[in-house]
Amino acid sequence: MSVLDAPIARIDGTPSSLREIAEGSVALVVNVASQCGLTPQYTQLQALQEKYVDRGFTVVGVPCNQFGAQEPGTAEEIVTFCDRSYGVTFPLTEKVDVNGPERHPIFDELSQATTRSGKTGDVSWNFEKWLVDRDGTVLARFSPQVPPDDPRIIEAVESALG
Repeated sequence: MSVLDAPIARIDGTPSSLREIAEGSVALVVNVASQCGLTPQYTQLQALQEKYVDRGFTVVGVPCNQFGAQEPGTAEEIVTFCDRSYGVTFPLTEKVDVNGPERHPIFDELSQATTRSGKTGDVSWNFEKWLVDRDGTVLARFSPQVPPDDPRIIEAVESALG
């Protein structure tokens, strides 16, 4: 099964998959949290969304509360925070576990991708990022400390979009 086909609900609880959520686009999948020191990355993620959406790209935010309990809110609270604080227009999914025995199947596959520094395995923290092609191929993995406007991410997105 492709990472795109694993069932995952939208933030409003509607059953879906990454394929449906991304609507055939190249996707930057990001495990997000509202109360993290890296939360301001939402600004850069939204800028990426706006810059590339017309070329077949989308950011997909996947809330997770596993790192320092930094995403404790309900789905409604998360949506309200993202809208009011950062004007987020990209899709968000249900809150999931990205590590451990309850790890969502999407992250079973994403965790196998390698960062530029050679890291594979468990998600290290909030705002880790994966670039996924339209066919479900994981093209790149970026550590949480790599901001969304980093030239490496921009180059990878532009290359994937062709």
